[in-house]
Amino acid sequence: MTAADLPDGLSRGEDGRPRCWWALSAKEYIVYHDEEWGRPVSGEAALFERFSLESFQSGLSWLTILRKRDNFRSAFAGFDIDRVAAFDETDVERLLDDAGIVRHRGKIEATVANAGAARTVHDDIGSLAALVWSYEPEPDRPPGRLADLPSATDASTALAKDLQARGFRFVGPTTVYAFMQAMGLVNDHLEGCVAREACDTARAELARPSPR
Repeated sequence: MTAADLPDGLSRGEDGRPRCWWALSAKEYIVYHDEEWGRPVSGEAALFERFSLESFQSGLSWLTILRKRDNFRSAFAGFDIDRVAAFDETDVERLLDDAGIVRHRGKIEATVANAGAARTVHDDIGSLAALVWSYEPEPDRPPGRLADLPSATDASTALAKDLQARGFRFVGPTTVYAFMQAMGLVNDHLEGCVAREACDTARAELARPSPR
């Protein structure tokens, strides 16, 4: 199949392999696309990191967030939920002075609040992972072209409402759907993308977390 034969939304990189269109604009994107985006995540810190970074990304380029990711991890205690939940106003001011991250008071305060909300989820059902994975939609046909990708779904809307009711902030259906794509609750690599099969395999092998 030549480049001209690829469906809308797939492109070939220097290695000749087809990837989702967004993956080829920077080297950081290629690594993130091939090794992480769409792979299932069930660890608490890893989920909270992806959730938080999607909130920080709102209104910005995801590449900006990727390039600051190590700084975010350092600033937010490795996204350990208990540690972030204990942040106080001194920590907020420290983060506002940290040029290595996105210095947005509302998003910083939301991340701290969300850690507290996640602790409540732990008390209620055992883990954030159990809550998130309970909203996994039924398998659907692989998206075949760019136009098949939604910005939000019934599942992301329902999860967003649940999170909001539990006190989470910056959790609209669009942000939540981007989170679902990133952490593998759905596999939105286009049909024919080099990374799609590996994501499907990892999802099939995952032991879904369940509420206690």
